Amino acid sequence: MTDHYFTNQPDAPHARKEWQFELLGKQFRFTTDRNVFSKQTVDFGSRVLIDTFDDTALPAGAILDVGCGYGPIGLALAYSTKRQVEMVDINQRAVALAQENAEKNGISHVLIHTSDIYKEVHGTAFAAIVSNPPIRAGKQVVHDIIAGAYPLLQTAGTLTLVVQKKQGAPSAKKKMAEVFGNAEVVRKEKGYYILVSRKD
Repeated sequence: MTDHYFTNQPDAPHARKEWQFELLGKQFRFTTDRNVFSKQTVDFGSRVLIDTFDDTALPAGAILDVGCGYGPIGLALAYSTKRQVEMVDINQRAVALAQENAEKNGISHVLIHTSDIYKEVHGTAFAAIVSNPPIRAGKQVVHDIIAGAYPLLQTAGTLTLVVQKKQGAPSAKKKMAEVFGNAEVVRKEKGYYILVSRKD
């Protein structure tokens, strides 16, 4: 079977790379490898989500990054919000890289571990859940991320996703509205939609 970035235990030969990227005013150092998502640079969708996310109206509490990859979203939000961030991914190689990148960038208020979506999530009552979902894993995975977010959020907590219009943003928005009773496109940029639902 071909390894994907959503494979649990990729076995492709390692080809580690280290590079730098500025997010929210901080110069991050990232190490990436084969079989992780967007290994050459922080992908555009993640950058738009990071730049758009606003925690000022959220309740106190932690953030959960679902499908964290090697860590750009979770680490950037941990840095900017100063909140505890739990970061999970099914890909063990990506999780190991995210742990390494957290240490490399001096970000200690994170909990990074393997989980198939929410199955091994440790926290409850999150202030926010964020995800750049693995579109190539299929529509059902994206819908499971949306449906499973609701019970893990505090009242007034939010779910924020980034999805390309051509890769299912309208479908994701419809599912978010079904689950939460609301869904808003808060930003559109180069075909990427930032979708937000709030738990009332």
